[in-house]
Amino acid sequence: MPTNMQVILQQDVEKIGKSGELVRVRPGFARNYLLPRQLAVPATTGALRRIEHEKAVALAKAEKAKKEAHEVADKLGVLPIKIAQKAGDDGKLFGSVTSKDIEAALKASGMAVDRKRIQLAEPIKNVGSYEVPVKLVSGVTATLKVEVVAKV
Repeated sequence: MPTNMQVILQQDVEKIGKSGELVRVRPGFARNYLLPRQLAVPATTGALRRIEHEKAVALAKAEKAKKEAHEVADKLGVLPIKIAQKAGDDGKLFGSVTSKDIEAALKASGMAVDRKRIQLAEPIKNVGSYEVPVKLVSGVTATLKVEVVAKV
């Protein structure tokens, strides 16, 4: 009986590995825990080829998403956003500008960005120009220029 056997993980398993990894485990652990719960499949040549193919497809998808994110980042970098809010004489806003307001201004200018991606540390409470980071995908962050003006 083999002391270890190879399996391909279908899901992340704590202290064993992440999904898609080829790991060596004891035969009893594989037979009694991983395989019945469909957390892993036996490492056959067909399964290995399928996993390699899925990794290649996922990598190509990630590259395509990153390329599209760079294009969107370039567009966001040159797109000025102007938000008018009621303000007092000293430049302090009545209320504040939040990521929801920035999302609405972006949507009005033709760019759709989820407000969860807008990395506004705290709401803007004064009139002025601000640079707001927008995290599109991992590794790609755009800087959005937001100008808050007093509404007349």
